Amino acid sequence: MPKRSEFTRLAELFGALSDPTRLRIISTLMEGEHNVGEIAVLVELSESAVSHQLRGLRQMHLVRTRKAGRQVFYSLDDDHVARLYQLGLDHVLHG
Repeated sequence: MPKRSEFTRLAELFGALSDPTRLRIISTLMEGEHNVGEIAVLVELSESAVSHQLRGLRQMHLVRTRKAGRQVFYSLDDDHVARLYQLGLDHVLHG
């Protein structure tokens, strides 16, 4: 059985995935990396709102960054994030 602290971290992970805006951002990043401006256009939010959500997703290790000059590009941290998203979506669409 996992440790109590691991249950806490798991609950925090699911909490991070519980927001529709963050899920829309993750869905966008499933297609590949984007900068804040591109994500904002795709999810129809302000760049400020997207930056705020990306900060939380980074803290949870769900997204990562890559700098190219002054541009910062965001992508999913690893395949686990994509699988969690896809499994949840499959479950919702199934029922």
